[in-house]
Amino acid sequence: MSEERRDLREIVRDEMLVRDRVLAALESGPKTVPEIAAELGAPSYEVMHWVMAARKYGYLGESLPTEDGYYRYTLKAKE
Repeated sequence: MSEERRDLREIVRDEMLVRDRVLAALESGPKTVPEIAAELGAPSYEVMHWVMAARKYGYLGESLPTEDGYYRYTLKAKE
């Protein structure tokens, strides 16, 4: 099954619009990228970009990998 992928520039441009949705998805507890993607109804490859940006800017932390090799991301405490 072929999935049409959006251009990386479009994904990055949407980061500011989607960040609050990503953070809201984590309010109920730690989640992996596939779990966040399922909650947002977005492809995992796009969510990975948004999660990495949120992590880079200090919004998220990560736990040790799960048995499947996925990290669980958590909200960092606001300073």
